[in-house]
Amino acid sequence: MTTITAPSPTAQPTAPTAIPEVSNKISLRQTASTSLTMAYRGILKIKHNPEQLFDVTVQPILFTALFAYIFGGAIGGNVSNYLPVLIPGILVQTVILTSVVTGTQLREDMDKGVFDRFKSLPIARISALAGALVADMVRYVLATTLTILVGLAIGYRPQGGVVGVLVAGVVIVVCSFAVSWIWALVGVTGKSAAGVQGISMMVMFPLTFMSGAFAMTSTMPGWLQGINHVNPVYYMVNAARALMNGNEYGGDLVYSLVGAVVVIAIFAPLSIKAYMRRA
Repeated sequence: MTTITAPSPTAQPTAPTAIPEVSNKISLRQTASTSLTMAYRGILKIKHNPEQLFDVTVQPILFTALFAYIFGGAIGGNVSNYLPVLIPGILVQTVILTSVVTGTQLREDMDKGVFDRFKSLPIARISALAGALVADMVRYVLATTLTILVGLAIGYRPQGGVVGVLVAGVVIVVCSFAVSWIWALVGVTGKSAAGVQGISMMVMFPLTFMSGAFAMTSTMPGWLQGINHVNPVYYMVNAARALMNGNEYGGDLVYSLVGAVVVIAIFAPLSIKAYMRRA
């Protein structure tokens, strides 16, 4: 008699273990921390590519010395009389033109795919943009310091004292940070780094030279003086002169700071929105 063995019951599949959902939310503190890390990355880039500092090291020295000794006699009668006009103006010109680099470098990083790599990291996507703008503030401080030192070396003696010079430097850095948001938007939406740089310079050079940075606006035609009333660089130059030459706090300072707040309020959201669409 053959014994038939009953087949063992098929094992029932066990329910898969639930995988905990990973939250994509990143706290404000983490965002600030990663933004500072990205800013440190931007500073390290300068270390490995020191030519990026030419515009904030060589330019202040060359421009200050050239304008002082070439135009000093023609505009101020002599170099000493011209320095109180020139140094605050060239300080604004140097730092405000440095803000153009923000958009150019953003566009270069996006073209090279650097930001694409950041997408795979567990960081807030806005950190790369915020870090780039914070890192550029180091460049503004360096340009400000060098311009003032060169001015002192060739004989400029600010009557506003240390306080006036420091306040002027802070105001210029803050205003330049605000302007950098404009170029960040241009950089994010532009098609090439060369195009971003060309557009930025085409806008900033006329605004800077007509602002009275190198010659008093009272000597300019009336129509040009009228245009300066809507030129933000004009108010920055006047505020810097008043602070550095007399430690005076007037309407130009208020216009400069209020203008900086307005620019940030308008262009920061636009830049972030455009960046988030592409990041």
